[in-house]
Amino acid sequence: MPYAITQTCCSDATCVKVCPVNCIHPTPDEPDFGTTEMLYIDPATCIDCSACADACPVDAIFPVDKLTAQLQPYAEVNAAYYADRTVEHHDPAPNFHRWGPPVFHRNIPSDFAPLDVAVVGTGPAGMYAVEDLLLHTNARVTLIDRLPVAGGLVRYGVAPDHPSTKKISETFRRFHTHPRLRLRLGVEVGKDVSVDELAAKHDAVIYAVGASSARSLGIPGEDLPGSVPATEVVAWYNGHPDVAADAIDLSAERIVLVGNGNVALDVARILTSDPKALAGTTISPTALAQLRASKVREVVLLARRGPDAAAYTSPELLALAQREDVDLVVDTHDPQVAATIDAAEPGTKAALLQGLPRESVDWSAPPSHARRRIVLRFNSAPQEVLGETQVRALRVTGGVEIAAGRVIRAVGYRGTELPGLPFDAETGTIPHEGGRVRPGTYVVGWIKRGPSGGIGANRTCAQETVGTLLDDAVAGRIGKTRAVMG
Repeated sequence: MPYAITQTCCSDATCVKVCPVNCIHPTPDEPDFGTTEMLYIDPATCIDCSACADACPVDAIFPVDKLTAQLQPYAEVNAAYYADRTVEHHDPAPNFHRWGPPVFHRNIPSDFAPLDVAVVGTGPAGMYAVEDLLLHTNARVTLIDRLPVAGGLVRYGVAPDHPSTKKISETFRRFHTHPRLRLRLGVEVGKDVSVDELAAKHDAVIYAVGASSARSLGIPGEDLPGSVPATEVVAWYNGHPDVAADAIDLSAERIVLVGNGNVALDVARILTSDPKALAGTTISPTALAQLRASKVREVVLLARRGPDAAAYTSPELLALAQREDVDLVVDTHDPQVAATIDAAEPGTKAALLQGLPRESVDWSAPPSHARRRIVLRFNSAPQEVLGETQVRALRVTGGVEIAAGRVIRAVGYRGTELPGLPFDAETGTIPHEGGRVRPGTYVVGWIKRGPSGGIGANRTCAQETVGTLLDDAVAGRIGKTRAVMG
């Protein structure tokens, strides 16, 4: 019986490395890698060896005959990926990956002296860089984070009801006790230590500081009380120390979420979840108490584009549609929405909406108290947040006013400037070439490439940056430090 990859796939390709018959695609050396929503197992090639399931850092791989009802659609999701693709099927015994000439992507002299490298940031991007340095070089690493707890995006960005995704932190945490690593928590660059001071005490510094600020809508009224960025909501329910425990007010019956990416789906799901289902997760205890007293009955996901161009991934929508405690409804205000869904090809995002109830919603009326629900409204752009001293509604395309007591802005993340480093205000990133800001200073992750790609995308991103760093070292562009960080 073949295996299937499911919702929590992190795409870091650990499974690809251990598969003996090359049945998991796209692989890191294929053009599609990093562009698909997840990785996929070819059921015609899989030999049921379980190597991928054993290696998966987020417990996303299961035998097809053991999939739960909620995960059963992933048998077809995996198979559908190969429907229109020509894949070379291997003789399963004992034909493994095809032999090829040896390829050496890095040329490091055998007598290469150990480098002292600082990595700023303990999220996935920083930790993949740390992994590469510790496993493939003799470097000594100082790992720095401004927060008192390591983990970055995995700890404070992944929703608490996704424990499998958070499990990848166990993979990263093992490096915290590596004999060539020093962990320095509660140290903020730009406050406790400057960029220049770090550079003076290390041969190289890699900045993996992410993109933690929110993009602006650029519409009137978005700064009214009751209008908050999704970044703040995510930080609130994850117990981030930068956000007050009572920062989010749940006294409104209807909340409009502007945006329909995975972060928006996470926020909508948490705000409409039964608090009993969240008990025992990593959710902030204060946030859980507030959810128990929440008056929220309806969350509206507002999308500028149509259902065929939705920003969320198919696995996240599948999970949302299968919830039994919350209704998921499509607003049919625009006839084109229904037409697009009805004409959608199987396997597309729009096709996933074909079985959902549809309704032309009266936005002037309060939400029903029967069941909590999430409404998907497509082809509708925000124009103005309305209210005197507090949000009372959101005006959208066509002059429609959606009565709501809260507006949450989930239109993306952007990086913030770090004193002492160049910064591109338009892209919210630090300019670089192959991860090199200048010899001795490097970037990785979202601050390098912008807020795109999931956890696994950071592995190849880190490999590029570390490769550039090593090229500089071998070429003599960076040298040994003469100071030691205390």
